Amino acid sequence: MQDESWTDAVPKRSRPRRRRAGEPGQVRETNTHLHTPYITRGIPPYDLLSDEALTRIEAAADRILREIGIEIRGDDEAVRLFREAGADLRPVTGDAWNLRFEPGLIRSLLATAPARFTQMARNPDRSVEIGGDSVVFAPAYGSPFVMDLDRGRRYGTLEDFENLVRLGQSSPWLHHSGGTICEPTDIPVSTRHLDMVYAHMRYSDRAFLGSITAPERAADSIEMCRILFGSEVVDQNCVIMGNFNTTSPLVLDGVTTAGIRTYAAAGQGSIHLPFLLGGAVSPLTMAGAVAQCLAESMVSCALTQLVRPGAPALLAGFLSSMSLRTGSPTFGTPEPALGSLVMGQLARRLNLPLRCAGNFSTSKLPDGQAMQQAMMSMLSAVQSGAHYILHTAGFLDGLLSMSYEKFVMDCDMAGALHAYLRGLEVSDDTLGVDALAENGPGAHLFGTAHTLRHYETAYWDSALNDDQPFETWSEQGGEDHATRANTRWKQILRDYGPPPLDVATDEALRDFMARRKSELPVAWH
Repeated sequence: MQDESWTDAVPKRSRPRRRRAGEPGQVRETNTHLHTPYITRGIPPYDLLSDEALTRIEAAADRILREIGIEIRGDDEAVRLFREAGADLRPVTGDAWNLRFEPGLIRSLLATAPARFTQMARNPDRSVEIGGDSVVFAPAYGSPFVMDLDRGRRYGTLEDFENLVRLGQSSPWLHHSGGTICEPTDIPVSTRHLDMVYAHMRYSDRAFLGSITAPERAADSIEMCRILFGSEVVDQNCVIMGNFNTTSPLVLDGVTTAGIRTYAAAGQGSIHLPFLLGGAVSPLTMAGAVAQCLAESMVSCALTQLVRPGAPALLAGFLSSMSLRTGSPTFGTPEPALGSLVMGQLARRLNLPLRCAGNFSTSKLPDGQAMQQAMMSMLSAVQSGAHYILHTAGFLDGLLSMSYEKFVMDCDMAGALHAYLRGLEVSDDTLGVDALAENGPGAHLFGTAHTLRHYETAYWDSALNDDQPFETWSEQGGEDHATRANTRWKQILRDYGPPPLDVATDEALRDFMARRKSELPVAWH
């Protein structure tokens, strides 16, 4: 049974009234000069390490692949492809093999992967470029729980999933609809991939991620895209991507490799992400974690090129630290942020698109800790040169919970990053000497032609911050940032309208889902 909707959960007397124009909390359209289908970077990425240091990390990754190897379990076809490409195979147990690679072999296989590619959206104006100087923001991914200030922390439902897709679609600062924004635990595991993919197709007109939890679910996701876009379009373009995790340390399980092969065979994109927890599944020191991350992600990416040379593949890294007092994962800390900067340098040396970092936090509330940790991690993502940034919005509780309030708080931060990544224009006009000359020394510049020409676009304008004097803020109720975010996400959902979808296409998608649900077992685990 689904949870009650948020409108039913909040007593009418406590529901926020609609704001009048100009009141704090009003959903308003700002910064329209920054609205883009994706960001074209106007500032260079930051190079943290020297060429010598990077070469040492690459040499350590080569040692890992040559001396320790990668274990592939339960996928004879993936093993065959690597063996024929030159890998040295050693049996482990049962259907598991240890694969070892001479230095340079994996890099040679990656040479056919595109440095930049387009992922089409059903709205052509919202297709995204991944690679080069582009930056794409997408919501957080994979949380079993959701939370908001009204109902607290609870298991996610399909209603929550659809609401979060709507919030993402409504934000001008996100570019991609994402994937498993939360786990809809009120519908069976065996069929929920159909409802999730459909929600992205129905409630958003942006690009999205498909299912990766089983190869047949990956195939269903691609087949639904053939219905949405047309088979010929799918055969010739990237319209969907899968986000695949290695099983660290140094294992690729058969479900993962079969899913990777399914996306690659169809010419679709894939992200290859080691989820590394320092001291648990990777070396405690960040240089070692980066070397392991590089080794695992390169091998995973290389599999796509063995299946179909030219299939889009993203190098990726999810680097995290841990509390050595408790053993708990920690997010938004400085050491993984430095690791993300290095992953950017390594991706550029491989000429591969990169996914890393995001608005990470272990806070249990959308509070100061949440945003402090988020900014530490998110700045490392944009400054590393990452091209696709998953977890841009909503990440809370160490990725166990998707927060409605933090979703809109993070979107607001993403808007600020649009302005930051735009860079600084230096021209006769922006130097503003005429503004100073118009009235001369000692005179304010409020009414100058230069000020009037630029006042709407000179500065990013937050939709959530309260920058009024203390007395005004106090008289208006003294709301904190999270409370304003609570008001805002509810207003966004009230104002939301779905993008148009062809009726016949919608019916065909529903028919496909109904047929597949009748064919699949009802399984909750």
